[in-house]
Amino acid sequence: MKDLLRLLRPHQWLKNGFVFIGPLFGTAWNDAIKISGALYAFAAFCLLASGVYVMNDLIDREQDRRHPLKRQRPLASGAVGVAPALVLMAACLAGGFALVMASGSEAPWLFFAYVALNVAYTLGLKHVVVLDVFLIAAGFMLRLLAGTLGLGIAPSQWLLLCGLMLTLFLGFAKRRAEMSALSGQGAGHRRVLEHYSSGLLDQMMTVTTAGTIISYSLYTVSPDTVAAHGTKTLIGTVPLVIYGMFRYLYLLHRRGGGGDPALLLVTDRHLLAAFAGWLALVIFLLWPGPL
Repeated sequence: MKDLLRLLRPHQWLKNGFVFIGPLFGTAWNDAIKISGALYAFAAFCLLASGVYVMNDLIDREQDRRHPLKRQRPLASGAVGVAPALVLMAACLAGGFALVMASGSEAPWLFFAYVALNVAYTLGLKHVVVLDVFLIAAGFMLRLLAGTLGLGIAPSQWLLLCGLMLTLFLGFAKRRAEMSALSGQGAGHRRVLEHYSSGLLDQMMTVTTAGTIISYSLYTVSPDTVAAHGTKTLIGTVPLVIYGMFRYLYLLHRRGGGGDPALLLVTDRHLLAAFAGWLALVIFLLWPGPL
């Protein structure tokens, strides 16, 4: 059971928190229907994502055996057999789609698109340089849209741009971390790495880091944002975003991190404190009425 649970990668469920961005910034604090819809969407993505992870591990188990860390995964190590993994994958996907149907989402196609996107990624598109990272970012953006369009919340264009820049940054950082971890032998584990270089990935991260900070800063001072929330103080959260981005870069380049953002978030005290501080400050500044 422990190995089957590891196969689901529950720590990765933190990524599904993107569905709460809509209610957080969409003034849906007291709307029980929207909050309930966000919880359904979160649970559905948890099951669907776990199903996709099992599928990915099934297909990549031979390549994972060449990776210093991934070779310890249940399928790559032989701790879990193919048949139990197939049953677990089917159960996760069926349960996830059942939750989607029960949630009453206004955009259920987003969940089906998420699974289709990941199937295409696993079956071959992950080998297409640059496109592979855009597909990783697309998975995050579908989560964000499920928490906005799917709940009847109109997403801010600046916030969507910020989400895209952030997720592209995380994708390029993941590739950079893989190159460092595999010490020049990355192509044997992930074929697309032979088309990247450390310098190229560093440039892409520089662009997306700047894009994330600038787009989020512009969102906080946008006239639409000020009008929606009745405050100009959201710009006070920008320093925490900058600190979090710079801390991530430090962990990537000096501590060998960056390959797993969900794990990094819960294991690095500085990164966790920056995120918790940002979230607390956003809630404090945008809460409709006395706390």
